[in-house]
Amino acid sequence: MKFFLQSGALLGLLGVALGAFGAHALRTMLEASGRTATFETAVKYQFYHALALVLVGLLMHTFGSNPTIVKLLTWSGYSFLGGVIIFSGSLYVLCFTGITWLGAITPLGGLAMIAGWALLFWAFL
Repeated sequence: MKFFLQSGALLGLLGVALGAFGAHALRTMLEASGRTATFETAVKYQFYHALALVLVGLLMHTFGSNPTIVKLLTWSGYSFLGGVIIFSGSLYVLCFTGITWLGAITPLGGLAMIAGWALLFWAFL
């Protein structure tokens, strides 16, 4: 529970910092490379899933006496975290380096995020 709360808070902090950095310090570089929308997508999905991780942590606290729910929430949290690392991380690397083959792994992060939401849904069936 604490791990997901901390992870969500850290990803939220980094999302605000990266978003501000991209809007100001990196604006010219991102516009020149045509990667502004890519960077904004990375920040947006990072932020959504930072909040999802905080939600998972709070739900784990609330339903801590139910081992089935806690197990599914744990997998949901790890899926969200892995998804952010792969999805947003690959987009950030693409923006900063121009390495385009990383775009091939971005959908894996998206699938992990989808799995996280499915597991969250499953926890409360």
